[in-house]
Amino acid sequence: MKQVQDSPISIIIVSGRSGSGKTSVLNILEDFGYYVIDNLPPSLLAGAVARLTDDTNIRKIALGVDVRVPGADLSNFPTVHEELIRQYGESAIKVLYVTADEPVLVARFGATRRVHPLMANGTVGNLPKAIHNEIELLEPIAQLADIKINTSLLNTHELKERVRDHLGVETKVTVNLLSFGFKYGTPIDADFVFDVRILPNPHWDETLRAQTGEDESVKAFFGQYPEVDAMADDIAEFLGKWLPNFLHNNRHSLTIAIGCTGGKHRSVYVTRGVEDRLAKLLPDEMMIKTKHREKRYWCC
Repeated sequence: MKQVQDSPISIIIVSGRSGSGKTSVLNILEDFGYYVIDNLPPSLLAGAVARLTDDTNIRKIALGVDVRVPGADLSNFPTVHEELIRQYGESAIKVLYVTADEPVLVARFGATRRVHPLMANGTVGNLPKAIHNEIELLEPIAQLADIKINTSLLNTHELKERVRDHLGVETKVTVNLLSFGFKYGTPIDADFVFDVRILPNPHWDETLRAQTGEDESVKAFFGQYPEVDAMADDIAEFLGKWLPNFLHNNRHSLTIAIGCTGGKHRSVYVTRGVEDRLAKLLPDEMMIKTKHREKRYWCC
């Protein structure tokens, strides 16, 4: 068996009926940290996995296979599957097969006005026949499926939770704390924006102007004003109460922007204060990262 040097290898082969949500599943797996390759002929699977694991040390790989590849490749899937298991171990290989009821598939193709792959390549001339032929072509993969998901009654969020449950993926959310200066523009990707320009400003003290909210003398300045720490308390209390709900809302990251005029003193100090407080309030599944957007201007 192939020796794994670092973390265990996880290889998920995703297949299923056209219109059932295979692409959505691959997108979900990408969110879960998998390196995704779609529309890969089965005959190339083993070689692709070897290159990725050996040359780049990638350990989480999702491979999409469907009827767009030659039929001979699909019929040979059991042999390829057996070779992958021999190389990486049975626990490393999973086949995830998505399907949907025929009326649902017909409705989806009608709504999106997409052409079924078997119609696009001229194999069959109408949608019902294409749907039935596809079942036969994918049978070698369906027979080996470790996970089967019928998406007929699932929306995107429910599908994500179903995939998460099957794979045992832990829910994690990155909380990005960002200090910024309003004079350089409000961050357009922020989920929450807090304005701390109401607080006392050390900029007007010439001995502090060149320093930042991370310097001890500026911290001492803010220590004279109870409202500064009170502001950090209030922001952290609000975020500590509501952010954990995003663990169940299919979000992987959030950006909390805290701004003052120049992004050098007040926003920096308060952002650090909020970071310290949230580290005690948020669950372990939420990781905090802090960045000071205007740091490039601090020298001036």
